[in-house]
Amino acid sequence: MAAVSQLQRQFIEYTTSLYNEGYLDDQFTQLQKLQDESNPDFVVEVVSLFFEDSEKLLNNLATALQQKIVDYKQVDSHVHQFKGSSSSIGAQRVTTVCVHFRNYCDEQNLDGCLRCLQQLNHEYILVRNKLEALFRLEQQILQAGGSIPMME
Repeated sequence: MAAVSQLQRQFIEYTTSLYNEGYLDDQFTQLQKLQDESNPDFVVEVVSLFFEDSEKLLNNLATALQQKIVDYKQVDSHVHQFKGSSSSIGAQRVTTVCVHFRNYCDEQNLDGCLRCLQQLNHEYILVRNKLEALFRLEQQILQAGGSIPMME
C-alpha cells in the first residue's frame, strides 16, 4: 500500500500544481464532483470531447485566418465556442487567451489574431499534455488498488 499512498500523494501534488500554475480553475473541481460510481469515467469523457472539439476549432481558426479576406465574425464565433468549452472544463489559461483573441477579432487585427492563435495552440497543447498525465496517474492509482483522492 506504500506505492498507492505515494501515487496518491503525487496525484495531489500534481493537481495542486495545475491549479497554482493557472492551468485549471475551480470549474475542473466541479466537473470532478459530478463523477461517481455510476459514471466513473465522466471527467475523462468530457475532457476527451474537449480535446476533439479543440482540434477542430484550432484547424477552423487557422483556415479562417488564412483567407484573403478574413471573416472576423466567423473567427470570433470559433473563438467564442473555444472559450466556452475551455471554460466548462476549467482550462483557465486557454480561456484567458480566448478573451484576448476575441478582443483582436473586435478590432479586426490580423497580426493580433495570428499571435493569439499561436498562443492558443501552445496553451491547448500544454493543458492537454498535463491533463493526459493526470489521467495516467489516476489509472496507476486505480490499477494499484487505490482510490483517487478528492481535491478540496
